[in-house]
Amino acid sequence: MSSSRPSGLCREHTLTRLIDHAERRRAWGRRLSQRYSHARMALFLTSAIAAVTCFKLEWYALGNGVIVGFILVFTVVAGYHNRLERRMQRWAAWQSLKRAHVARLHRDWSCLRSRPHPLLPDHPYAHDLDLVGDHSLLRLLDTTVSSTGRERLASWFLIQPPDPDRWRHRQAMSRELSALPLFRDRLVLEGVLIGEQEVDGERLKAVLLTPAGWPALFPLLLSESALAIATAALLSARLAGWLAGDYWLLSFGVYAFVFLFTDRSAHSFEHALSLQGELHKLGAVLGYLERRAAALPHTLRERCKPLLAHEIRPSRHLKRAAAVVAGLSVRANPLAHVLINVPGPWDLWFTWRLRRLQGEIHAHLPVWLDILADVEAAGALGTFAWLHPAYAWPRMRPSETDQQSQPAGGLAASRLGHPLIAAPQRVANDLSLEGSGRILLVTGSNMSGKSTFLRTIGVNLCLAQAGAPVCAERFEFTWSRLGACIRVTDSIEAGLSHFYAEVKRLKALLDAALKRDAPPLLFLIDEIFRGTNNRERLIGSRAYIVALAATRALGLITTHDLELAELEKTIPTLTNVHFQETVEQGRLTFDYRLRPGPCPTTNALRIMALEGLPTENRPPGAG
Repeated sequence: MSSSRPSGLCREHTLTRLIDHAERRRAWGRRLSQRYSHARMALFLTSAIAAVTCFKLEWYALGNGVIVGFILVFTVVAGYHNRLERRMQRWAAWQSLKRAHVARLHRDWSCLRSRPHPLLPDHPYAHDLDLVGDHSLLRLLDTTVSSTGRERLASWFLIQPPDPDRWRHRQAMSRELSALPLFRDRLVLEGVLIGEQEVDGERLKAVLLTPAGWPALFPLLLSESALAIATAALLSARLAGWLAGDYWLLSFGVYAFVFLFTDRSAHSFEHALSLQGELHKLGAVLGYLERRAAALPHTLRERCKPLLAHEIRPSRHLKRAAAVVAGLSVRANPLAHVLINVPGPWDLWFTWRLRRLQGEIHAHLPVWLDILADVEAAGALGTFAWLHPAYAWPRMRPSETDQQSQPAGGLAASRLGHPLIAAPQRVANDLSLEGSGRILLVTGSNMSGKSTFLRTIGVNLCLAQAGAPVCAERFEFTWSRLGACIRVTDSIEAGLSHFYAEVKRLKALLDAALKRDAPPLLFLIDEIFRGTNNRERLIGSRAYIVALAATRALGLITTHDLELAELEKTIPTLTNVHFQETVEQGRLTFDYRLRPGPCPTTNALRIMALEGLPTENRPPGAG
């Protein structure tokens, strides 16, 4: 894709219009907020002067009325002012959300948040295809607000291929969400407004697994409740004249002694606040999902259906959690804390309720987090699809078999481009890779686009098998395992040289290609055996390619060794293709177009000469 498409420009225009609208609303809000501030100050000063004047004139009733009226009017004005500030906060968050989408369109990495992803040093393709890292596909796609959503999105790309039924479900959710931009962004907005920190499922589970209170909580609650009831009964009998003595003082004294020497309400209050903090953001996101679940399209509605069950409904449990925290928050006022515990064991009762509530929430939390993770991951793919309406939804082909009755791989695409390259710089190519043992041997000059083309194929296959649209006009594929040898580095810690690290990676690819009980391997190998001398590289490369051609695997191998192009004559499933450059006015230019046949040119000496290095027929610095 060599230029921006009208649909992409349309999306950017829509986002820019929404950003400008949000900015106008914020500007209007700032002006109105300033007026509210002036009104509150004027109201305070006017009321203070009026009240003081009334009291000096000994009009006490009128002065008290002025104070009461001021409090009422000030409360109303402050309420409207606070509502305005919250709306301005929402507009600011909304604006930031839309700006992030524009940054995704332009691949402006500085404006996209960076979140942790696993290092995966031994993953067969994650680093080679730039799935993780600062300028990676997952960073471009990630719109999640929870750790489970982020991990679920990553798993869809890092664990492939999925089960076919699961893949169809993913793609159906992603396609439905691509048509619901307001729902997607509101879901993210609900979480962002609570705070920048993501919903951490593991941390929440850890808090829930730490029980509130202490082991003897329930017996102590029964004992103090019995003492409180006895005190109330004895006091009532004394007041009614049924008892002559103040026996209630004895039971109350025992109750007070037990309360004072077993008071652990501070710990319970801290635990409740910790739980409330973890549940607050989760409740905001799940609450929005719960409210909208019944009106969602079919696949999403079915996925969210458990949230509507009475016993699992998040809002029901989270409201109870808020009530328990409110009950324990009396601990913040020492005097009120003592007074409210005089009639009965208030702290113990709410601590016991908190412990029971923890168990209920912990039982339902895996269901909540699993649903949220699926919706967030599919929402990220839906946002990607909405931002790029020209991208094609891939079509999965039915599995065919080769001559040994084994599943045969295949991949065909039209105008296939790299999704991490911005549209104006992106160049698209067609590709057809069909059948067991099928190999495209890619030759070409330095910087001509060979490595980028390998990554283009791999990252689009990852998108397709994750359930997302791909950067192409047409994309058809069969299930494939991915393996790559593109970005190989040495390891000082493991004592591996670059060449030995490459040999180990290529051995792992060959072993994977020989597996008969798994989908075919699609391999992507860049500059095979680049770490050794020409003679041994040529011998090793020929033997390796012959071995790969005898398996069910299929893929591409790039090389600078033009002698390997002769293998097309002896390996029926191998085809030569190439990239090349042109020289214009003493400068190398590349069109990054894939062409049939072996590369007719080389450019290493030209690049050396253009940079002023010595070559065989040209001294350094020669013009």
